[in-house]
Amino acid sequence: MPKQNSVSRHIVLTSHPSHFGPKPIPISWGASDPLQRGPLIATLTNLAQRNVIGTHSGSYAVYRALAVASGALQSDHRADLTNTSPTEQIGPHPSWFDPDKIVSLDPFGAIVDQVFTSYYEQRYDIRPTIAITKAHINMPELLSCVAKGRLQIDGEIMKPGGDLVVTKAAIEPVWYLPGIAKRFKITEADLRRALFEQTGGMFPELVTRSDLEVFLPPIAGVTVYIVGDLSAITDPNKPLAVRVHDECNGSDVFGSDICTCRPYLVHGIEVCIQTAQAGGAGIIIYCRKEGRALGEVTKFLVYNARKRQEGGDRADAYFTRTECVAGVQDMRFQELMPDVLHWLGVKRIDYLVSMSNMKYDAITQMGIEIGERIPLPEDLIPEDAWVEMEAKKAAGYYTTSNVLDATSLAEVKGRSLE
Repeated sequence: MPKQNSVSRHIVLTSHPSHFGPKPIPISWGASDPLQRGPLIATLTNLAQRNVIGTHSGSYAVYRALAVASGALQSDHRADLTNTSPTEQIGPHPSWFDPDKIVSLDPFGAIVDQVFTSYYEQRYDIRPTIAITKAHINMPELLSCVAKGRLQIDGEIMKPGGDLVVTKAAIEPVWYLPGIAKRFKITEADLRRALFEQTGGMFPELVTRSDLEVFLPPIAGVTVYIVGDLSAITDPNKPLAVRVHDECNGSDVFGSDICTCRPYLVHGIEVCIQTAQAGGAGIIIYCRKEGRALGEVTKFLVYNARKRQEGGDRADAYFTRTECVAGVQDMRFQELMPDVLHWLGVKRIDYLVSMSNMKYDAITQMGIEIGERIPLPEDLIPEDAWVEMEAKKAAGYYTTSNVLDATSLAEVKGRSLE
């Protein structure tokens, strides 16, 4: 195990700035010059330098704490960023410098080593919140699309054997609190208080440090998969397909048939490949918001309640059962989702592979034009997922088929709990 450096065991609270002397580097959100904007500094070894609330790695910070406590990691370890720079350049785009368009991620997050480190030398521990790399992905359903003639093995985008070449980016959430409050039409004070109280007082700076306006929340982030030439994303003469997908581990990974998540994810990838092979680009935005951001435990409880209720699983009671358990139908709040599209420089989406009215509204309200909306083909809907599909269509999801009335919805049932 690494030998622990000799560090003070005295606990220093970060609640009040008066203990630290000089003020930290200010952050001017939306500034066009990154040096004027300022770096995000979440160092745990020099609290006087911190200019954000929270810490890097979101919920994984708890694992880091366990590694430090057990002696597996030095508490003052500093990342060596040699050769970690992005494999592809994204931006800057004009949307990076509009404080109203991006409030939930740091547009400079992938290039901190390029724009900040040389200026600030080694005086500050400045870490990336975005990483960009190249990869191959392979899903068996894509080979089926090839066999049916819907996709082609071209040797560049799709390799022999079905490997799909992608550029992917991992993004940690970075919340600019004044911008978040404005986006949700609430006061910043109310936002800070709710964040403080609903995290059990985990971050006292939310209510004691109004001078710190950026928060690194303890939640998972977003992974972006880009198919085709990145330059096509911002080229108005080339088509762009987008699938915004909220995580569903049971379906996406394990193929559960109670929902349409994996089928729609695969269909979205298929449309992205088709668009890229036609000279454009495709984007899959994979958001870690398990169970409509209610969590997997809540989701499984709802599954049980739906199957065991009187009359069995029914489309007319689909959302009601969720609300009975969680108190709300959905906590994904798609208002923040378009930020990643602005980071990519997206101004128009030719093919939005989504039936969600919430996603559509969030994207268009942020000034991004949408051409065609692509629903999930009915032959891809699992038998047990028709309850979900009909309930969503009745609630306002986009569809090209008929929407059932209340009587018909009550007759759409899933199989009994096995």
